[in-house]
Amino acid sequence: MKQEIHPDYHPVVFMDTSTGYKFLSGSTVHSAETVEWEDGNTYPLIRVETSSDSHPFYTGRQKFTQADGRVDRFNKKYGFKDENAEEA
Repeated sequence: MKQEIHPDYHPVVFMDTSTGYKFLSGSTVHSAETVEWEDGNTYPLIRVETSSDSHPFYTGRQKFTQADGRVDRFNKKYGFKDENAEEA
């Protein structure tokens, strides 16, 4: 292996923002935000949107889209109307 080309790995706490689940792992990511871990040491905190605690593959919970579909939800959200749709 070539010397001095590999990044520096250090302990980092990752926090799932949707569930609050935290885990300690090695990473090359740096952060100005820190958190005190269970062992009493302070580590950089990296916030992630999805982890094994909230991902449907690992949890077994699947989000189902509504029957009207993604395009219709987009149109409703931004106020677009379908000219060809029948009035109810």
